Amino acid sequence: MKALCVALIGLALATSAAAATHEIKMLNNGKDGIMAFEPPFLKAQKGDTVKFVPTDPAHDTSSVSIPKGATPWKGGVGKAVTTKLTQEGVYLYECASHLPMAMIGVIQVGKPGNLDEVKKAGAALSTKFVMNKDRLGKYLGQVK
Repeated sequence: MKALCVALIGLALATSAAAATHEIKMLNNGKDGIMAFEPPFLKAQKGDTVKFVPTDPAHDTSSVSIPKGATPWKGGVGKAVTTKLTQEGVYLYECASHLPMAMIGVIQVGKPGNLDEVKKAGAALSTKFVMNKDRLGKYLGQVK
């Protein structure tokens, strides 16, 4: 029994050590131009945590299309948001305040089983873009 408890504790420690925390900045100016998340595309592992950091105060983040069973998120303007990536698939998110400038991002966790649904949601979302109309295609093109 003692050996089983030690093994379970070791497994729990190994699992928690394997999970990473990623930071995505919400920026007025980034590598991809104005009103951008950085990084705009993130490849993560199931169980990882993502923290959205508003480096400039007028940004927010909310999920648009996420894998089935994943927890959606919605943060207020100027507020940091933390979410745990519990499901494999593609997560599409936005800054609603700056959606006309295509302030969007993509996270891939494992296999992209829901990519068709995300592309469909992205097509509807892209009708609201006034600028940076190529961003969504560029980010979704990195999903493998």
